[in-house]
Amino acid sequence: MYTEKLLAFLDASPVNFLAVKNVCDTLDKSGYIRVDAKDRMPAVKPGDKLYVTKNDSAVFAFHIGSQNIGDAGFRMICAHSDSPTFRIKPNAEIRCEGGMVKLNTELYGGAIMSTWFDRPLSLAGRVILRTSNPLSPETRLLHIKRPLLQISNLAIHFNRLVNDGVKLSKQKDMLPIMGFVNDELERDGMLMKAVCDELNATRRDGAPMVEPTDILDFDLYLYDTTPACLFGMHNELISAGRLDDLSMVHAGMEALVSSCDTVPEVTKVLAVFDNEETGSQTKQGAGSPFLMSLIERLVSAQGGTAEDMYRAVEHAFMISADNAHAWHPNYSEKYDPTNHPVLGGGPVIKFNASQKYASDAVSAAVFQQICEHAGVPCQRFVNHSDVAGGSTLGNILASSLPLRGVDMGNPVLAMHSVRETGSAADHEYCTVAFMEFYNGKM
Repeated sequence: MYTEKLLAFLDASPVNFLAVKNVCDTLDKSGYIRVDAKDRMPAVKPGDKLYVTKNDSAVFAFHIGSQNIGDAGFRMICAHSDSPTFRIKPNAEIRCEGGMVKLNTELYGGAIMSTWFDRPLSLAGRVILRTSNPLSPETRLLHIKRPLLQISNLAIHFNRLVNDGVKLSKQKDMLPIMGFVNDELERDGMLMKAVCDELNATRRDGAPMVEPTDILDFDLYLYDTTPACLFGMHNELISAGRLDDLSMVHAGMEALVSSCDTVPEVTKVLAVFDNEETGSQTKQGAGSPFLMSLIERLVSAQGGTAEDMYRAVEHAFMISADNAHAWHPNYSEKYDPTNHPVLGGGPVIKFNASQKYASDAVSAAVFQQICEHAGVPCQRFVNHSDVAGGSTLGNILASSLPLRGVDMGNPVLAMHSVRETGSAADHEYCTVAFMEFYNGKM
């Protein structure tokens, strides 16, 4: 049920901006009201549903509970909207011999670069247009759905050691081919022509045509146009880009709106941050005080004080949802001998002695019991002691909001590949567990 929705969500969300737009569309359909962060926070009462966005790439949704936030705290699920990819640089076109054009790119996040070779790629992101007010340019989202580019491999005849491991240059090897210049318009900018053509083809009725001179700047990224799919003898496995971390965004979103017509006892929060893959230290990242300021404003909108804000944090519980490493049958030596979660085994609690994760024995026990109440299996992950692991949202967020919480995620293979592998059963398990967290009696 939820897995089929996930596949559609992934295909519609090739970049962070479109993922957040699709979350907002779901919130709109579920009766949530958009609040501009520049406006005064309205007075809130039990049952109210609202959300706030930041930078078009982060979204924070709240369903106000019947109990005062200061007295009961809140239940929060955090995830992130970004995934490793390649960003298009300014002045990106590079003319090559024979009229071929390639684009200049830079790596975003920790991608497995070799997986991007020889795939049909396209562009998605946002384009910034000129207006009469320099401080308020217009933002248009862009999603070119047809294959437009490809990063082609070097033939094995010119690199006989390619299967022995090759060091790749981000600047030389990872530049996608866009095609050949074939008319006068393209001589003035093939990339801008493609962008304008897409914006004009998808513009609202009555909106003016976009010309290249209207474009001030852009945040554009590569993505693999191959649709997400199920595979395996029983369609039990998922092959898709951006499972890390849009699968957790989707599970949190589905759980949040699952009982949107019922007033919860405790306020429910869904926080989708951006830039986790580059350290979270942005205004829309988990290292920003933006979420803390929203919670403070909500407490104030209920007539609460700073003291109530501090009490709310002490009552609250956070699930930091970011995917975990599944045991790989070809590389068992890379995993901890007793704590290696498997695909299909359920959500994974993540531990790290160096405190790269927020989980401790207490918060892990809380999440395990949530899974038990939901009838969902639960696993644990600890890194092999000789293999360094990454960090995620929980401990970064705790630097501004000292929340009790757990770091968890669904197990996946090939994390940060252009296509990762997950389990359909795990997505169902995780969504049900999140519903229990939001709506269960606890």
